[in-house]
Amino acid sequence: MNRLAGVTSPYLLQHADNPVDWWPWEPEAFEEAKRRNVPVLLSVGYSACHWCHVMAHESFEDELVAAYMNEHFVNIKVDREERPDVDAVYMEAVQAATGQGGWPMTVFLTPDAEPFYFGTYFPPEPRHGMPSFTEILEGVRTAWVGRPEEVAEVAQRIVRDLAGRQLDYGKAGTPGPEELAQALLGLTREYDAVRGGFGGAPKFPPSMVLEFLLRHHARTGSEGALQMAADTCEAMARGGIYDQLGGGFARYSVDREWVVPHFEKMLYDNALLCRVYAHLWRATGSDLARRVALETADFMVRELRTTEGGFASALDADSEDPQTGAHVEGAYYAWTPAQLAEVLGEDDAALAAACFGVTQEGTFEHGKSVLRLPQDGPVVDAGVIDGIRRRLLAARAERPAPGRDDKVVAAWNGLAIAALAECGAYFDRPDLVERATEAADLLVRVHMDGRARLARTSKDGRVGANAGVLEDYGDVAEGFLALAAVTGEGVWLEFAGFLVDLVLDRFTAEDGSLYDTAHDAERLIRRPQDPTDTAAPSGWTAAAGALLSYAAHTGSEAHRTAAERALGVVHALGPRVPRFIGHGLAVAEALLDGPREVAVVGHPEDPALAALHRTALLGTAPGAVVAAGPPRAADGSGGEFPLLAERTLVHDLPTAYVCRHFVCARPTTDPVQLAEQLGAVHP
Repeated sequence: MNRLAGVTSPYLLQHADNPVDWWPWEPEAFEEAKRRNVPVLLSVGYSACHWCHVMAHESFEDELVAAYMNEHFVNIKVDREERPDVDAVYMEAVQAATGQGGWPMTVFLTPDAEPFYFGTYFPPEPRHGMPSFTEILEGVRTAWVGRPEEVAEVAQRIVRDLAGRQLDYGKAGTPGPEELAQALLGLTREYDAVRGGFGGAPKFPPSMVLEFLLRHHARTGSEGALQMAADTCEAMARGGIYDQLGGGFARYSVDREWVVPHFEKMLYDNALLCRVYAHLWRATGSDLARRVALETADFMVRELRTTEGGFASALDADSEDPQTGAHVEGAYYAWTPAQLAEVLGEDDAALAAACFGVTQEGTFEHGKSVLRLPQDGPVVDAGVIDGIRRRLLAARAERPAPGRDDKVVAAWNGLAIAALAECGAYFDRPDLVERATEAADLLVRVHMDGRARLARTSKDGRVGANAGVLEDYGDVAEGFLALAAVTGEGVWLEFAGFLVDLVLDRFTAEDGSLYDTAHDAERLIRRPQDPTDTAAPSGWTAAAGALLSYAAHTGSEAHRTAAERALGVVHALGPRVPRFIGHGLAVAEALLDGPREVAVVGHPEDPALAALHRTALLGTAPGAVVAAGPPRAADGSGGEFPLLAERTLVHDLPTAYVCRHFVCARPTTDPVQLAEQLGAVHP
């Protein structure tokens, strides 16, 4: 029976034709395991995961392996992007037991969903000290049949250990200047001053840490913070992790120098980095930052936008090599000198090779190179390089393209909405604001039910079955708040309010800490609760940021207090592990700065209102909230934002009000004065 045929997950659909009798994650699978008295084999991955594909080809497509799995196990396949709660619970067990984790994740469970043996990728035959997957299957089967009491004892002990890992960060106190200064010092110690970024290989783009550094510079004037952010952004933009032809970032670099990426492209990375580069431009006026922000925005719209107006989750790392026909990693992106010459001719190919770091030996595999912009490359007219880029991009488009995971994840679309809305406003690109609005419309229309509860995913306009988790509520609210600031349409503030109210009602513990799942969500062996920011903002810190911004818009003490209590995690973790709480640190910077509340009132058709509004959006004050539109009367009529209530025009001219901690600066009609009040470098 093919139980995966009707699901919405592209990852699960990739496995629908396996000889393995896969089940989706559902109660019936565990009931079947109880009926047959066999263990559950849980396999977790995602569609753009290279090693997930490798293990599938090696093992799950093998008839003999599949037959053994079907006879002795109930096999469940989970898309970690659709069920981050399931992934988080069992990944915590894997990491606790082995000290590491990753995907594919392979976990063996009792019929009560209790884990007793786990790992990640297993090869088809013993390799580098690793047992083969078949050996693992046989060993688990032997233990299950021959030592059932021992298996049950191990499973119960693991569940008890997980239950004892409750977090107590709600009473840690609100982070202050000292904690953020200590976090900056910790980042300085881990900073790679030669290559940019933090730590060694593999090196991940530290998008949320970069946002913290930019906000810290804006609040304190720290040149060191700004330099770390700017140098890291330049190193990444020049490296192979950045697509020098089509824009957009790969998931990470396998080396310290940003040369060779792991080629999958994720929506969340590109949304976060697009916004970081836009904010770097806002702070410095850097031409490189402007170019990368816009190219990344255009990449998302061109290659990830779905027919329904949302944004797809990812592009695969692998694609078909047109020369060999093999499905390999990086085939779409890497070049040899001969391939350059075939497209450009000998002279331009030599120039392109020098500019993009393409060598005869290759920087990747099989003599191929990943395109970069080395610092020591030749100085060439920008128009010439742009022409070469266009020709190579057109030629690359003829290659077999990587697969695309078309599911729309609510949280990641929230991140994309914020990035595109701000880029559109900063760079006079109303088309990007329109794309952001269309994605927001899709989330409201398809993902949000009549009680404003979010579904985690959709595909082809059809909503998925899985409930939204905390990161969905936090990131979508953040996207709506950014869209409200850019468009001046208060309906997006209203929708954000629905979401943050649900955070208070359904995800918040009595001590102010936050859970990843709602109180009425499916019960797992543990209710997941992870405050750390890794590939994307954790639900905890995303929700804290949205609560804080909404409170600044509305004056709500309940939402402000909830944000402050949630930020206790930053007080506890910021000085100790700043790389893993970057978004929380950025939100804490906004808290320390106010955040400032900017109200811009005027007649919508007046160009002077647009000038003040754009200046307000370009202010670098951390986390400042912006409301623009006609004045709002005391009875609530008129303007759509609470911040506009009873704001009057000065001399009948559009006027800006900047307030912070219940104290307001002098109202101004002058964009230059407004820029000074908000710390903007270039209005």
